[in-house]
Amino acid sequence: MPKVEFDEDRCKGCELCVAVCPVKIIHITERINRQGYRPVDVTDQEKCTACTLCARVCPDTVIEVYK
Repeated sequence: MPKVEFDEDRCKGCELCVAVCPVKIIHITERINRQGYRPVDVTDQEKCTACTLCARVCPDTVIEVYK
């Protein structure tokens, strides 16, 4: 089953991954990480297609996609 994981403590909440996700399952959380940013999270892991667009667009390489 495809899975996407984020290193929340390194995420700057730039929302690039939110914009490119074709199934629209990535969103900004209300939590604040160690850097003072609101990191991203997945709303429905089962809908992930492992397309890797989110990981490729992330400027800080905080996203891992497992197929």
